[in-house]
Amino acid sequence: MAVGRAGWARSQPCALALAAALAVCAFYYLGGGGETFSTATRRLRATPASPARRGRALHLLVLFTKAERGPSLRDKARAALRSLLRHGRLGRGDALRLHLVTDRNSRDIAEGLLRDELGRAAFPHQRLGEVLRTPCCPNRSVASDELSQHTSLIITHDVNELTEKLFPIVEAMQKHFSAGTGTYYSDSIFFLSVAMHRIMPPEITQIIQVDLDLKYKANIRDLFEEFDSFKEGAVIGIAREMQPVYRHTFWQYRRENPKTRVGEPPPDGLPGFNSGVLLLNLEAMRRSKLYNQLLEPAMVQKLTEKYRFKGHLGDQDFFTMVGMEHPELFHVLDCTWNRQLCTWWKDHGYSDVFDQYFRCDGEKPPA
Repeated sequence: MAVGRAGWARSQPCALALAAALAVCAFYYLGGGGETFSTATRRLRATPASPARRGRALHLLVLFTKAERGPSLRDKARAALRSLLRHGRLGRGDALRLHLVTDRNSRDIAEGLLRDELGRAAFPHQRLGEVLRTPCCPNRSVASDELSQHTSLIITHDVNELTEKLFPIVEAMQKHFSAGTGTYYSDSIFFLSVAMHRIMPPEITQIIQVDLDLKYKANIRDLFEEFDSFKEGAVIGIAREMQPVYRHTFWQYRRENPKTRVGEPPPDGLPGFNSGVLLLNLEAMRRSKLYNQLLEPAMVQKLTEKYRFKGHLGDQDFFTMVGMEHPELFHVLDCTWNRQLCTWWKDHGYSDVFDQYFRCDGEKPPA
């Protein structure tokens, strides 16, 4: 398929210092500007589903903050948005909802990108002019009645509000899966996917969260159909990591357990996960007693001690460690849904095994 990704700090320890400096600005990205989360939630609850529309609510979330710090982020966002709109095709009754996690300055930049690029969309969409700003509250907005006639809608989330909600949930795990030695309040947003089911309203049952550096090569609608292939007990769809990063991270556990599959390449090994593309079945995450138990500080501590694990890649590390212990929680995406392009580890000690991780024959041809 589906998306190609330039390599970055998810698989490169050399990029940690840069990632720490850039913080949230380099994590996720797309464009948006429109209805706020609170007003959208009220409208979702107030608008009954039409029996004539048998489509799907396609919730797609990206994080875009501190975008004013560099043009390269805007260029990546423009490329991602342009390819998303070029390949996007919605079926009858489908409704695309772009969730944008952002700050005030970045939201203004995102609106500019959308004005430039929405004309390329191959499906009906909302115009920015159809969003009414309340004059008293420039950071809040409400959607006009005409929005219900469109299949695309932008919903914004304030990054600070989400961080405030996330911090109590993920604080304990941050010390195990974050760069540096401290637990920083701002780092919580890198664990948004881990606790998304506790942040989003119950009306949203499925959502896809994607990274900044994506280039779409197929219809995003097709990716949502992967939810239908989840087995009983699976709560998250995610692709394998395509570099030997976790062969490296689990070095101590692997030394103590020489016959382990942990960190070994596919098809028989467990190379870990890459969270650049995440299918979050929020309804299943809410129902899963096991998954919610694994969020508890004592369980995180227990697993990190068992696997001698100290990571630096946020949610990706958490999902990888949990996947070693409870693979039944995950629906493994074909590598073509998240084709990673970084080759950093090939030149840093793992050239002899690199191709075993990086190879992607794929079952889904590019669009």
